[in-house]
Amino acid sequence: MSSACLDHPVATTHRHRSRPPAGTRNVSVLHVINGEHYSGAERVQDLLSRQLPAMGYDVAFACLKPDKFAAMRENRAAVIHAIPMRGRLDLRPVAGLVRTIRRHGYTLLHAHTPRALFVAGLAALIAGVPLVYHVHSPTSRDSTRRWQNRINARIERLGLRFASAVIAVSNSLARHVRGLTGRPASVVHNGVPARRPRPIREPGTREWTLGTMALFRPRKGMEVLLEALAQLRAQGLPVRLRAVGGFETPEYERQLKSLCGRLGLDDVVDWVGFVRHVDRELARMDLFVLPSLFGEGLPMVILEAMAAGVPVVATRVEGAPEAIREGRDGELAEPDNARSLAGAIARVVRGESDWASLRASALARHAEGFSDRKMAEGVAEVYDRVLSRAVVHGSVRSKAGAPAG
Repeated sequence: MSSACLDHPVATTHRHRSRPPAGTRNVSVLHVINGEHYSGAERVQDLLSRQLPAMGYDVAFACLKPDKFAAMRENRAAVIHAIPMRGRLDLRPVAGLVRTIRRHGYTLLHAHTPRALFVAGLAALIAGVPLVYHVHSPTSRDSTRRWQNRINARIERLGLRFASAVIAVSNSLARHVRGLTGRPASVVHNGVPARRPRPIREPGTREWTLGTMALFRPRKGMEVLLEALAQLRAQGLPVRLRAVGGFETPEYERQLKSLCGRLGLDDVVDWVGFVRHVDRELARMDLFVLPSLFGEGLPMVILEAMAAGVPVVATRVEGAPEAIREGRDGELAEPDNARSLAGAIARVVRGESDWASLRASALARHAEGFSDRKMAEGVAEVYDRVLSRAVVHGSVRSKAGAPAG
């Protein structure tokens, strides 16, 4: 398979796609994923598997680290192949992927992490099918583990040699990819389904419930949020916090809860844990806060909050400002700055930034540019381009829209 770059210039708008003509067989796409978590990137994968069939592409999954994804996903109709990878240097899954591609007639591979990219790239080369790579976060600064970031970035650069196209979830991430690798990327913003908006706040309601939702780990900035909460309480503002999600490690959980106690916040912070019904939690929040320090592409939880009519306060990291226009859809703060974060929250709580106006604007902005259908349309257009080029160059045996395998 040719490794020539098939990427198009950065683009953020997509034409409306209609359902393929009756009698046309969908193209089979195999998404190669890690599968051990169910957080932002996995939510994207799950939503794409539900939306893409209406656009001519059936989705199945190959999990290299099978775990929570299979149990937590919403779309149970998508097939999952467990092809375990025993370690970072274990290349045995390549043969398993090749067998799976040939046995089930997959026409296209779509990888979502550096590890998946490298394994899928070798399998795509052997099986003679094209590969799309989806970048969800900046690999070189994805965590606080510097050496792991460097290793993953190097694996990503090597794996990109096999990719026919690269998708980035934000313009800032596309610039990051091009700066590190020289590869252009098609921008397809993340998207989520519409939700029933939370009710308007009752006039005279005094207490404000701040909410945050994540797999809590150091780069999510929870320490900064707790410090900001303590500052707001010291100013006499009636705020409390619902923290929804699990912790990366038990040690980190102990660290955060110890800080919470030292700041005198035990009575105003509810540690909810992981939940399946995100909409129920969003309905209990007046203001959604994402205090990330770095390492975000375009956070799905911001879009979930917008879709639910919950105004957002986020930090200016990577793609967040592409979704949140300051003072219109929400408020923005500087990362790793408790005073800045407290100030952004206080502007809404004090009424300097009108809550109802933020809510209405966020709902409209989600519907216009950040729906799950809009996301799937963008991905389908990348598939269309890759497969049309692959047919011209003889890289795949079946054309999009024709029977595969």
